[in-house]
Amino acid sequence: MLQTDTVVNHEAIRAAFNLDRKQMTIMIARKMRVPEVEVIRSLEGDIARELDSGRWDEIIRSFEGLGNVHVIVSNGATTLEAFGEFGKFSNTDGFFNVQTKSLDMHIRGWELDSVFAFRKPSHIDGREALSIQFFDRLGNAAFKVFLTFGGHDPSPEILEKYNGLITRFAKA
Repeated sequence: MLQTDTVVNHEAIRAAFNLDRKQMTIMIARKMRVPEVEVIRSLEGDIARELDSGRWDEIIRSFEGLGNVHVIVSNGATTLEAFGEFGKFSNTDGFFNVQTKSLDMHIRGWELDSVFAFRKPSHIDGREALSIQFFDRLGNAAFKVFLTFGGHDPSPEILEKYNGLITRFAKA
């Protein structure tokens, strides 16, 4: 993984991504031996927009009005995908909880460091995927919330909600 004194070549990362904009960012990160957040950060101003990570809990609470979303959680060995709704929020012993019938998440907010709005062609079918992605202090994806995941183009209503999230939570 990336050491703290290593210089990240954002131009090389952008070039690797642009070879096939449908490819998963975690795969680019693996190939280039950088944390995944650096792939997203390399695309800022194009298809990525950094959000105010200090407002991570507000961002998560704002998902409640989105209806069903696709949530992806990864760690070093496993990726888990779920489809459900955000809501029934609580805080217990420092954990921020999402506990609906379809999602049961216990988020360690103290580990979150970066949040990005990210849009790119889906690796599945090339349709536009809209997401809000949370990264930990090491630059690994903590979880990703997809408003669209391919299969169809985003509706005008979903695009409006996505752009509203960016406007509301953009990093100053």
